[in-house]
Amino acid sequence: MRAGAIQLNATQDTDRNLATADRLVREAAGRGAELVLLPEKWSVLGTDEQLSTGAQPLDGPCISWARATARELGIDLLAGSIVELVAGREKAANTSVHVGPDGEVRAVYRKIHMFDVEVDGVVYAESATEEPGDEPVVSELGDGTTLGMSICYDLRFPELYRILAIEGALVMVLPAAFTLPTTRDHWETLLRARAIENQAFVVAANQIGSHPGAGRSGGRSMIVDPWGIVLAQAQDREGHVVADIDLERQREIRSQLPALANRRPAAYRWPEPEPAAQPGATAAPAREPLGSAGSRR
Repeated sequence: MRAGAIQLNATQDTDRNLATADRLVREAAGRGAELVLLPEKWSVLGTDEQLSTGAQPLDGPCISWARATARELGIDLLAGSIVELVAGREKAANTSVHVGPDGEVRAVYRKIHMFDVEVDGVVYAESATEEPGDEPVVSELGDGTTLGMSICYDLRFPELYRILAIEGALVMVLPAAFTLPTTRDHWETLLRARAIENQAFVVAANQIGSHPGAGRSGGRSMIVDPWGIVLAQAQDREGHVVADIDLERQREIRSQLPALANRRPAAYRWPEPEPAAQPGATAAPAREPLGSAGSRR
């Protein structure tokens, strides 16, 4: 299998974003990519107001385009993430959609971890406008390979990726809009760590350049193998990269260095919950051993 990662400089102009995505997806498929990944918020990226204006339901124009394109090209298309307009909710969701080669939606994943941080003096408060998801999601590619889904800030939470690996994910995808400073200092290290820890291929598509609202993304979209080797990395402009996903090599790595098989889940326990911070608050319930949680296809 060959995978491709698309690198975009998305703005508030959805029509322009869609036209660029269409061109680059077709270029990647023309180079033999059977799995193509778009970045986070590829359909619209800008201020909170612009994101709200550009939000779409899953039957809107952007996912309809993804379904038609996947069917036409006969590829698995991961429609990065869109700002999803969810019926009955005040807030949007940051939602990734896997479309199979038949054009049917195979899986929907809503970003679990909200980007509520300060980076280089800039405060980000994703949870002010978006509702987090609440469950890991695995899907199945057209050839039967199990796929693990995640989005951007999820990369910093190894628990999620371990659950995806336990659920059978051989390939993990990460659409992102990593900031310039965190791309520069953390991006490659985190991607290679997740690949090595879980002996999985990681396909990561990042945004590049400046976006409305003073945001700036760092690019370096890449594909990493289960040994942590970077197979392909994008240049600092819009474009795409492709690399071969060698599942036989993955089987060799997992056989010769069986870290996943050597796990001891019964020995892994979450710490006891801390006392409630405020009078009358309810403490979080004790969790099950790490790795016992299920996920949704």
